[in-house]
Amino acid sequence: MPFSHEEPQQPDQPDQPQQADQPDQPGRHDRQGHGPQEHGPLAGFTVGVTAARRADELGALLQRRGAAVLHAPALRIVPLADDSELLAATKQLIDQAPDIVVATTAIGFRGWVEAADGWGLGEHLLDVLRGVELLARGPKVKGAVRAQGLTEEWSPSSESMAEVLDRLLDEGVEGRRIAVQLHGEPLPGFVESLRAAGAEVVGVPVYRWMPPEDIGPLDRLLDAAVTRGLDALTFTSAPAAASLLGRAEERGLLPELLTALGHDVLPACVGPVTALPLQARGIDTVQPERFRLGPLVQVLCKELPSRARTLPIAGHRVEIRGHAVLVDDELRPVPPAGMSLLRALSRRPGWVVARAELLRALPGAGRDEHAVETAMTRLRTALGTPKLIQTVVKRGYRLALDPAADAKYADA
Repeated sequence: MPFSHEEPQQPDQPDQPQQADQPDQPGRHDRQGHGPQEHGPLAGFTVGVTAARRADELGALLQRRGAAVLHAPALRIVPLADDSELLAATKQLIDQAPDIVVATTAIGFRGWVEAADGWGLGEHLLDVLRGVELLARGPKVKGAVRAQGLTEEWSPSSESMAEVLDRLLDEGVEGRRIAVQLHGEPLPGFVESLRAAGAEVVGVPVYRWMPPEDIGPLDRLLDAAVTRGLDALTFTSAPAAASLLGRAEERGLLPELLTALGHDVLPACVGPVTALPLQARGIDTVQPERFRLGPLVQVLCKELPSRARTLPIAGHRVEIRGHAVLVDDELRPVPPAGMSLLRALSRRPGWVVARAELLRALPGAGRDEHAVETAMTRLRTALGTPKLIQTVVKRGYRLALDPAADAKYADA
């Protein structure tokens, strides 16, 4: 089991302007290289963001590719600069220097030194760290270490705590004192493995994950997921995934959320450790090969369009996305009621769907079939090509599937 903290390690910057896209990200060209499109690969899709940190950056990356973004932090980070537990651990390490210190996150390491400075212990702590074997998990942590005038002895290329653990166990830890800078969540497997091998482990808790102070946005995100108002839900830390699941359980919505994530809402995690709370509930996730925001967005750019239904209708190529439709590659936003009707019709392409069945597909429509006619009129207007949907008198409606495609869907 890997032990990796995958959430990007920069402090959260709420209410900041959206950041520009990164230069190494794909541009707004289609995947075949046929030139610029008027929409990005995520146009027509709605993506939920649960991140507490770097949410603005992730949202900007998604929006630059055309996605609509719904953000609600699933947790908040509480610094422990005034926490007695962190002060006690710091004093303990100054009084009795460890053999090894493992720095796990850049923000955590910086916060630790800053807190020590505030207590008048900063130079004492740095003196201790200069004399120990200092391991830094990944390049960002390495940068934070060097910014303090320190030099790490080793850093894994994979940024995985599993690789850190393997190194420690291979070199032997029996009788050695190891300080581990915790990153807001316990590392039981990591710590227990070291203790089982004979090490004395001192935890340094620099900050903690807590539920958001305002739970309203998270509840709205949860409601959007269970009602299929989202096409994908992104996670950048295991605590965020656990927090969303926990809130769903508190509200009695956990079965509905798990069903949505298992079938209609794509759960995308920045790495395997982030995915663990979801996998424990039987939910499969998609993940990039590199634990970064850019590759996470690239995964969505590949996965979401591939899940969209594409049909040849009335001589047009129609691709049905989350809240919009591509008609011959032209993006046509569609109201929620219209999307409900279109999805119901697309489940049996070319077949007549009765008004009563379409009425049941409309959210909160009641018993008046006139609601179907009203929503259908708006749907046709939104599509810009009324002939895509045919009215079958006294029976209902059907998609005007091209004759060549009728045989393919005849037994659908």
